[in-house]
Amino acid sequence: MEAQEDEHLEFKEAKNNFDSRELTRYCAALANEGGGKIVLGVTDKKPRRVVGSQAFRQVERTIAGLINDLRLRVEAEEISHPEGRVLVFHVPPRPLGMPLGYQGAYWMRAHGSLVPMTPDMLKRIFDESGPDFSAEVCPRAALGDLDSAAIGRFRTMWLRKSGNPALAKLSDRQLLADAELLIDGGVTHAALVLFATRQAMGRFLARAEVVFEYRSSEASVAYQ
Repeated sequence: MEAQEDEHLEFKEAKNNFDSRELTRYCAALANEGGGKIVLGVTDKKPRRVVGSQAFRQVERTIAGLINDLRLRVEAEEISHPEGRVLVFHVPPRPLGMPLGYQGAYWMRAHGSLVPMTPDMLKRIFDESGPDFSAEVCPRAALGDLDSAAIGRFRTMWLRKSGNPALAKLSDRQLLADAELLIDGGVTHAALVLFATRQAMGRFLARAEVVFEYRSSEASVAYQ
């Protein structure tokens, strides 16, 4: 009830009914963003309160319709509450590399509403099933090609972000392995992009182009 609405959680009052097409669009958007829940019978404004919902009394029929439209196994949960019935739809993430479309669009959530996916986001999804250069191991690179000062700064930032004091005791090798920057002891291209010395960058990534994005907050969808 206290959670912030985002691309993984949506509350709708839906006291008497809720448009089935709108429900399908929200389920598609949640799946496209990695899965989540849509809760009916609860006000969306804080402080939230349970108001109960009479929508979708034939839950099995609704689920069958969602599966038919999205080709995705959505689950529903009815919760009995003193203030009324609460209906929760649990939406799994979409398959890798496959955005879910409905009514001629691939939906995503943006600033509290549903909008068609932007071309750059669609491209990132379609590219998921292709090779990931950054995750590949650079066969000639070794741990000594990485800048220890850069790794130390990464450790400090990760420790501050996670609050996990155990990170301070890990060796550089274990730290990078835990971050999936070393694969079976091999140095990935991602590790080189982040930590390579100037000499190693010239040897291994001289022709590579690094493109980066930033977001003003973790809840942001579109990059700046």
